[in-house]
Amino acid sequence: MRRRHYRQLVINRVRRNGLRTVAAFEAVKGLVVLILGFGLLGFLGREDEHFVEQLMLRMHFDPANRYLQIFIHTMSEVSDTRLWLLMGLATLYAAVRFIEGYGLWYERRWAEWFAAFSGGVYIPLEIYELVKRLTWVRFAALLLNIVVVAYMVWLLSEAKRQQAAAGKKLTSGA
Repeated sequence: MRRRHYRQLVINRVRRNGLRTVAAFEAVKGLVVLILGFGLLGFLGREDEHFVEQLMLRMHFDPANRYLQIFIHTMSEVSDTRLWLLMGLATLYAAVRFIEGYGLWYERRWAEWFAAFSGGVYIPLEIYELVKRLTWVRFAALLLNIVVVAYMVWLLSEAKRQQAAAGKKLTSGA
């Protein structure tokens, strides 16, 4: 009996610490996307490449970089309507991440299900991207996502096991 109680205390501590770590991670992802979304609003009414190039120089980016050249060209041609749409999508994504983070922080079962599902949805895409071009960032993102999904699945299965054990106690009259 004492061993079972100690095991339960350890599981509860691991559960709470893990959920809070994942919750903080989700909130940070939402915050980063929200900041980037607000940064896009700085491009409203700006249609010249010179503005984008100057912005990249101020941020100490190399304007000769191929990917930055693509970004500069794309941002110089994007319409204000599209910028507002991107900002709206960034806000929606951030809101979802904040809600998920809140639910995980306060140990809500729905948030665990949501985290397992939303993380699992990205795994095939991340594998595809990794196969297309292997980079450490892509590999780390995939690995981190797998760890989070596996942790959520473990929590959900542990909760199911505990419910089954509590049901056995009730039916046995203990």
